[in-house]
Amino acid sequence: MFKQLKKITSALRAPTIAEREQSYLNGSMDRIDLEYRQRQIDRGLFRHGY
Repeated sequence: MFKQLKKITSALRAPTIAEREQSYLNGSMDRIDLEYRQRQIDRGLFRHGY
C-alpha cells in the first residue's frame, strides 16, 4: 500500500530546477549547442520565480 502511494506521489511531483536544467542540457545536438545552452542556464533561464 505504501509503495503504491510513494509511486503516485513521485509521479505527481514537479521536476526540480536542477532536473529541468539537466534535461535541457541533455537535449543539445552538438558541442556548440551545448555551450549555448550552458550560457543560457548561467544567465538564469530556469531561475525565474514565476
